[in-house]
Amino acid sequence: MMNIIEYPPRESWERLCIRPVMGISNLDIPVRTILGRVKKEGDKAIRDYSRLFDRVALVDIKVQKAEIDGSYSLVPDDLKRAIDIAKSNIEKFHKSQIVIEEPVETMPGVKCWRKSVPVEKVGLYIPGGTAPLFSTALMLAIPALIAGCKQIVMCSPPNINGKVNPVILYSASLIGVTDIYKIGGAQAIAAMAYGTETVPRVFKIFGPGNQYVTKAKEIVQSEGVAIDMPAGPSEVLVVADSEADPQFIASDLLAQAEHGPDSQVVLVTDSDELLVNVRTEIEKMLAELPRKNIAARALENSLFLLFFSLEECMEFSNMYAPEHLIINTLNAPSLMETVINAGSVFIGKYSCESAGDYASGTNHTLPTNGSARSFSGVSTDSFTRQITFQELSSEGIKNIGPAIEAMAEAELLHGHKTAVSLRLNKLRDV
Repeated sequence: MMNIIEYPPRESWERLCIRPVMGISNLDIPVRTILGRVKKEGDKAIRDYSRLFDRVALVDIKVQKAEIDGSYSLVPDDLKRAIDIAKSNIEKFHKSQIVIEEPVETMPGVKCWRKSVPVEKVGLYIPGGTAPLFSTALMLAIPALIAGCKQIVMCSPPNINGKVNPVILYSASLIGVTDIYKIGGAQAIAAMAYGTETVPRVFKIFGPGNQYVTKAKEIVQSEGVAIDMPAGPSEVLVVADSEADPQFIASDLLAQAEHGPDSQVVLVTDSDELLVNVRTEIEKMLAELPRKNIAARALENSLFLLFFSLEECMEFSNMYAPEHLIINTLNAPSLMETVINAGSVFIGKYSCESAGDYASGTNHTLPTNGSARSFSGVSTDSFTRQITFQELSSEGIKNIGPAIEAMAEAELLHGHKTAVSLRLNKLRDV
């Protein structure tokens, strides 16, 4: 069930970092078919795919106010209190990311600066299948609102009764999102990318999803619609030493494994005793896990790696570039400084990955499949664009003009040079 590899040679590390590939081998044609139909037929295609995939005949594609209001009574009070805590922490962390940059005078008379401008229209995809991710509604909508996006469109698949999960509706409404649509899968991405009679077109699409959603996002990105990041199955890598609690480690690995059968969990350690103990604890806990069948399939793709040192463990982690990295060692603060590639890092034995998934304040929409080498997780910045400005005074064009003229002439772009020379000549005539 668990793949234990002792002291893997360095030449094998790159191969070990390859994520498992599951499911349909070629999604391109079916997903392009869905996208094409929605682009051409709009709401009709949405309704047809709802009947086909969700087994429901939609009356209203958009969630009506009465359904949103009705969700409040369907959410238990203790869960409402938990969502309030998560909302508060996520808001605090993401508000801290707003930075106003001061103009810089690069030379006398030449000022340059940047201004953050929100993406006007954004689309948020919230999965609602085997695990309705209402927490993702918080993680995406809160920074979008903080950034100042003018229109936030949210899509989530309906159940067989034609209803969106009430906790998703409650969470969205709590933070002010009311443009919610009962659409799932690739057709939801198509609706937001192209627009329909009911669903507004957006400029950037966020959110996790299955392989169809991921492929749809990849395709619409190639057509000019921005997306948050490349996506794949969720993953965690745990670095642990001999002092780590095997139960803590086992619970962290199972928490990730229950996401889906294509999730990957990795344990790297310098303690062979810990490996044995964690494996024992996983077997005990797995028997009691409601989603044990899903977790068991994920564990078939797991890696339990024994290295000679914690330094080697961190080297492997940086090569793997995990979505979630847990450092559960006595010297965790020291090892933390060696992290180069990771989506989100959890330091110390009490920092379980579940905290970041729900309520600590950091965002849980993170790069997977090694893309943490070049991508960051979602933040307030993800919902903004940086526009640069510059202002030259007469003193500024005098100071910088000759350099521009020389560079333009060297590149044989004489029109560029003329634009400067005319201004300099006018100033000389004054």
